[in-house]
Amino acid sequence: MAECGRKGLSLLEEARSRYESLQISDDVFGESGDDSSENPFYSTSGDSNSDNYTETNPDDARAGETRGQSCGPPGSVSNGQAQEEGWSDSLQDLSVPHYQDTHGPTQRIPATATAMDFFQLFVPDNVIQNMVTQTNMYAKKYQERFGSDEGWTNVTLTEMKAFLGYVTSTSVNRCESVLSIWSSGFFSNRSIALKMSQARFEKILKYFHIVAFRSSQGGSQGLYKIQPFLDSLQQSFTSSFRPSQTQVLHEPLIDEDPVFITTCTERELRKRKKRKFSLWVRQCSSTGFICQIYVHLKEGPGPDGLDTLKNKPQLHSLVAKQLCQNLAGRNAIIFTGPSITSLNLFQEFEKQGIYCCGLLSTRKSDCTGLPQSMLINTESPQQRGQSHIKMRGNLSIINWYNKGNFRFLTNAYPPTKEGVIIKRKSGEIPCPLAVEAFAAHLSYICKYDDKYSKYFIFHKPNKTWQQVFWLTISITINNAYILYKMSDAYHVKRYSRAQFGERLVKELLEMDDCSPTQ
Repeated sequence: MAECGRKGLSLLEEARSRYESLQISDDVFGESGDDSSENPFYSTSGDSNSDNYTETNPDDARAGETRGQSCGPPGSVSNGQAQEEGWSDSLQDLSVPHYQDTHGPTQRIPATATAMDFFQLFVPDNVIQNMVTQTNMYAKKYQERFGSDEGWTNVTLTEMKAFLGYVTSTSVNRCESVLSIWSSGFFSNRSIALKMSQARFEKILKYFHIVAFRSSQGGSQGLYKIQPFLDSLQQSFTSSFRPSQTQVLHEPLIDEDPVFITTCTERELRKRKKRKFSLWVRQCSSTGFICQIYVHLKEGPGPDGLDTLKNKPQLHSLVAKQLCQNLAGRNAIIFTGPSITSLNLFQEFEKQGIYCCGLLSTRKSDCTGLPQSMLINTESPQQRGQSHIKMRGNLSIINWYNKGNFRFLTNAYPPTKEGVIIKRKSGEIPCPLAVEAFAAHLSYICKYDDKYSKYFIFHKPNKTWQQVFWLTISITINNAYILYKMSDAYHVKRYSRAQFGERLVKELLEMDDCSPTQ
């Protein structure tokens, strides 16, 4: 009995050691529970909810196949046909070349750095000054056309920082309207309300612009009012941080706050328009740092011909190429969801020195070129942990059973190596190494999303470009906090994410007392 216990412990430690890099940011928001020192996928707590991941199988299949079986399920193509397609049950070892980059912050930040210093790594004074210039230009043109506004005076750099601080405060206090700050209600905040009058704030809000007028060169027409800011932000993300080898392509959680949705009236819901854009990111799976942002407008013209594509797998494939255009030749490993995973995309990425591991869905994925024998379910009863793999070149397609049939496509992990998922309730569940890696990295990103949703800016403007702007500001503050957690400044004062946000708001408002609320 003791020997079995030691064996289980050694397997657990071996599995965790493969993902030591994830542990440095498990507590990235400073508010994790008792399991914060452990990889979220390998939780050993009695109430572990990692089984929830397996219950969200997009295919809801009830069967799998045992690795190494030569016969396919009824109705599938024969093994000889699969061989003709180039897919074989004969598995070969493979190794991904060494990652070409170092990872982490690109510069050493002094221990005396403030929240504002980290924020201004991405949004420096010259970017904010441009907002000042464009806002004043727009106000002048607006008044020339619609009549003078006697209450308006040109905004200054100090006022623009305060304006950003007021809107950012909604991410900390979670108030639905930024104007609640000046009210007498629950979300009023007299300490910061005194820095600017409500009337002045509303004037700046009325004329606020990043690009006042359309450029004669055209460009990204739908996003022309924010594209220069997005370009500047992307450049600063790239220059400030180098991601780890493992990265994830996905849509972050940016939907409405579920608490608000359940409490608001039907009239309030009808007034809220659906988002007219989708936002995709490439995210470092070791730290949560968002390395690149891609915004796709659902309506109207868009760059790269994306507006003409109605087929979602094609659209998502092109989005993936946009997000990974700077990764060529670096031997990065990216994890993808079903809508991106496809044989053609993975083959194209491999030629560029980008390796992939993605979840497959017969409903959401482009399954062109994949063996049909691996895409058809059987009614045979299966045991958890059973798997069947076929290989063509360096690419492997995996069928793995765990409360349903899961399919994966990868060229980043050898099909000959096995991994393990260990849970307190279920015990050890054998799986291919690719499955273990996918689950470990995606579990961390899901955990990041759960935390991130607490801190996005609640201000909801009607204009799409403003929605994109405040969303990217929210992402920027989270990235700033991640760099703070990895710097010497964190060892001086260990601020939680909420405290970091409060401190940033007060520094934007140039308040003397910048100590966070305890």
